[in-house]
Parts: sequence; structure tokens; C-alpha cells
Amino acid sequence: MGQPGAVSNISLNNGVEIPQLGFGVFQVPSAETQAAVEAALEAGYRHIDTAAAYQNEAGVGAALRATGIAREDVFVTTKLRNGEQDTPRAAFDASRRALGLDVIDLYLIHWPVPSRDLYAAAWKELERIYAQGEARSIGVSNFLPEHLDRLLGESDVVPAVNQIELHPTFQQPATAQRTREAGIAVEAYSPLGQGRDLAADPVAAAARAHEATPAQVVLAWHLAHGTIVIPKTTSAERMRENFAAATLDLTAEEVSAIDALDSDARIGSDPATAAHTQMPQV
Repeated sequence: MGQPGAVSNISLNNGVEIPQLGFGVFQVPSAETQAAVEAALEAGYRHIDTAAAYQNEAGVGAALRATGIAREDVFVTTKLRNGEQDTPRAAFDASRRALGLDVIDLYLIHWPVPSRDLYAAAWKELERIYAQGEARSIGVSNFLPEHLDRLLGESDVVPAVNQIELHPTFQQPATAQRTREAGIAVEAYSPLGQGRDLAADPVAAAARAHEATPAQVVLAWHLAHGTIVIPKTTSAERMRENFAAATLDLTAEEVSAIDALDSDARIGSDPATAAHTQMPQV
């Protein structure tokens, strides 16, 4: 997969390569998604992360068609809604239609929703989708160690990715460690702590030392740990700034100082109890 600039590709456990620095469209309004994704692709991003629950897959697909970039040069991730874990095949096909794509590069179970106890059965259907070549990789999101262990014990395909909330003040070390031990890549959402982590002293100090933005420092910290990261912004200038984080090399001391910021400060829902359906309101 072609990747402009200095962004590295990571080889997933099935050999598929994913650009380590991508562009997320969580909370980007559907009417603004095409323009945002076109700007991201213009800035050099070749990895776009969406989800059925975001209700903007169609905008992502429209941007891919409008830019004319070769399909094989853009990595596209989308996700299964919680409320559709009992109908994953139909949900997957709906996402493909919305995106206008025959093959999805990475398809994730968005949340485990353990109270419904459907994620293991849903994973079996994802395995069939993967076996048929309709998804190049399959994985999970927001899975805690106990959810991963159940899948690993009951299924044939090891997830390629576990996408989790991860930023300097919420690093989930046990989940990240268990994920990596299983040969699963860690992908960070809310990688900047939704902006809350940018004013931390070690981040600010590194930004001054490297004449970089605080966001670039935090993204470089993720990249230094081998984490896949998907920052979101609708500002074309910030897209370019974030993309340039791939050229920033922090010192080991700077990485360690940011590591020390972990304070278990979760922003999003707890996967052990989260049970929202993610279905659109009617």
C-alpha cells in the first residue's frame, strides 16, 4: 500500500499493512464528512477510520471516489454497531453499500457489550466474512482482556486490531499489554485525550524543545510506542500539522515523562458496562 510522506506502515498479524497514522471521522457531521476526508487525503493521509454508528460512511465513500486515489492506496476501517451484533452480515453489507466499496480493509466489532453476550457469535460471522475475502482484516474495539481471552479461546482467527481509548492520561496498560501479547495491534482513539492532555508539562516541554505543537508531541509519543493512531479534526491546517507528527522523534526521556502522566482518566464509556445500541434515532 502506497503511503506518502514519512508515515510508516505496520504489518498486522495476517500480513496486511496499515498506515500507522490515520484520520478518524468520529463526530464529524455527515454533511461535512466528504470535505473533511478529501482534505485529509490531500494532506497525505491514506488511512480513514469510520463506523456505522458515526452515520458518515457515505461521506467517506464519496470522498474516496472524488479524489480519484487508487483504491488499493487507501486503507478504510469501519465498525459493527452494537445494536446489530445479532445481524453482522446484513450490517457489513450495509456498510459496504454506504462506502461504495466491495472490500473493507478492516472491520471491527465496535464494543463487546457483554450484557448482551453476542460478541462471540458476531465474531464467528466476521470470520466468515474474512474467509470470503470481503474484509482484508477483522478486529475489535474497546475489548478488555477478558473479552479478548474469550475470543481467543473460542475462535479461529486472532483479531488483527484492538482499537481502544488511549492517551497520555489514560493508557490502559493491562489492556494494551494483553492485546500486544496476543499478537494484536493496539490502535488509539481519542489519542489527544480530546485535547485535555495537550497542556501537560512534559508535553509542553517537548513541544518547546522540538518547536512542535503539543498535538504533534502526543501523536509522536503514540507512534514511538508502535501504536496505530487516528486523530480527528475538521481543520485542514491541523490535519497537516498532525500528519507531520510522523517526522518528529522524541527522546527516550521525553517518552518516559509522558508515560508518567497516566492517571486512569477515562473519557469515554467503560467497556465492561457500556450497552448503548448506537442505532440512529427515529
